[in-house]
Amino acid sequence: MAKKILIADDEAIVRDLIKSSIESEGYEIFEAKNGLDALSKAKELVPDLIILDIMMPGKIGYQVCSDLKSDPATKQISIIFLTGRSSSLSMEAVQESGGDDFLTKPFNPHELKARIRKVLRA
Repeated sequence: MAKKILIADDEAIVRDLIKSSIESEGYEIFEAKNGLDALSKAKELVPDLIILDIMMPGKIGYQVCSDLKSDPATKQISIIFLTGRSSSLSMEAVQESGGDDFLTKPFNPHELKARIRKVLRA
C-alpha cells in the first residue's frame, strides 16, 4: 500500500513543486492550503508524513505539529518542516513542537526525497 503524504503550504506553486518532485516515488499525495486545513485533513486522513510549512494563515506549522503530536490518534504522523526560515531558532522550535526534520526553501528535490525516505523508514 502506498504511503500517504500531506503537503501543507499556503502557496499553490510550492505545493505543486513538492508534488512534482515526489509523485514519481509512488506516494498517495494530498494537499492542504493553510494550517487549519492541514490539521483537519491530517485528522481525517492520518497520513504517514506531513510536509509542513511554518508560516501559514489559520495556524502556523508549529501549532499544527504540536496539536497533532498531542493527540493519540495522530501523534505517530511524521512531520518534515519545509520553510523559508533557516535560523537556529526555527530548528529549535521544530524540535520543541515534535517535528522530525527541517528543510529550507528553496529546496533541492533530491534532498527532499532522501529526507522523506529517511523519515518514513524510521
